[in-house]
Amino acid sequence: QVQLQESGPGLVKPSQSLSLTCTVSGGSITTNYYSWSWFRQPPVNGLEWIGYIAYSGSTYYSPSLKSRTSISRHTSKNQFTLQLSSVTPEDTAVYYCAAKEGILVVTSPLPHDYWGQGTQVTVSS
Repeated sequence: QVQLQESGPGLVKPSQSLSLTCTVSGGSITTNYYSWSWFRQPPVNGLEWIGYIAYSGSTYYSPSLKSRTSISRHTSKNQFTLQLSSVTPEDTAVYYCAAKEGILVVTSPLPHDYWGQGTQVTVSS
């Protein structure tokens, strides 16, 4: 059973970068059985897909966030990370890491069977 846990600061100042880590247990981020994504849920909207990292390390990002987003991984720690630069209050949300079986890029939350508990990130001075 794959388990995911997000970690990172809960408060970020405007114009700074947000950095979150997802620690994975019960499955390796380098095997071609799972794929790994970041989502977020702002206070008044639904879940938004941010980006994806494959078992190979290839990444894909939401077009609306691509210019500010970077997803990377630490294979020895079985972790993958999200960095979002130049944040504004509109980036305030609960951020989730998630996993699904299969390697296709899927932006919908529905096929993602495994989720972290989510971490609140507030952008405020």
